[in-house]
Amino acid sequence: MEVKYDKIGIDYNLTRKADNYLTEQLLHHLQPTKKGKYLDIGCGTGNYTSELQKNGYDFIGIDPSELMLEKAKLKNNRIDWKVGYAENTGLPESFVDGIIGSLTIHHWTDLTNGFSELNKVLKPNGRIVIFTSTPEQMKGYWLNHYFPKMLSDSIIQMPTLEKVKKAMKDSGIEFLETHRYFIKPDLEDQFLYCGKQNPELYFDEQIRHGISSFSSLSNRTEVENGLSELRKDIDSGKIEEIIKSYENDLGDYLYVIGKKASR
Repeated sequence: MEVKYDKIGIDYNLTRKADNYLTEQLLHHLQPTKKGKYLDIGCGTGNYTSELQKNGYDFIGIDPSELMLEKAKLKNNRIDWKVGYAENTGLPESFVDGIIGSLTIHHWTDLTNGFSELNKVLKPNGRIVIFTSTPEQMKGYWLNHYFPKMLSDSIIQMPTLEKVKKAMKDSGIEFLETHRYFIKPDLEDQFLYCGKQNPELYFDEQIRHGISSFSSLSNRTEVENGLSELRKDIDSGKIEEIIKSYENDLGDYLYVIGKKASR
């Protein structure tokens, strides 16, 4: 993972920015206070960490990639950025009042170990908010039509909701609820399914570079062929039929909310 994101980290911030709506949702589910201390695990270049801090909340950012953290420090040197993993944060027991993790759990080496470590550093009654996508949701992306191998490889990485809930439970974290998220047309953070309603985005090489599926998993030939087919379908109007065939009510991404039990 370090190597992957040290590579992707180059120019990452050109396309990956904190989205206002997603930031609001993270705050809504985390329920932070101005007196608390919070952790963004797998913070990357710290887009959401910095945005949440701008809202008046005290955050620590932890990520395995030193290159990502260097970019985070350039953006905001008032946040404590640390090299670490979900499975080994290096933080003391009961140190933070809440935790967020955005598009990160599929990179953890062990879900239960990760949640166990986060449970350890979380104070009693502290909330944990995970933003992710499930295999079931990803099978509903129309990207499957053009990049089947890339999506298949991406889907294999993603833990199911049941696995996430079990890992939370086994770690002592109480599962509270989930909330579905459907991609909005004005999405500012250009992650994998950012082009759900605007397929033209995938022709931007910088956007593809900032998406790990395109940067690290994809087969170059499949991407070239897929983009060629996508261009033909956009020009002919067939893309509308393809997109419609993938419509579903599962949501594109998911907030998973949990809480550490009180002692």
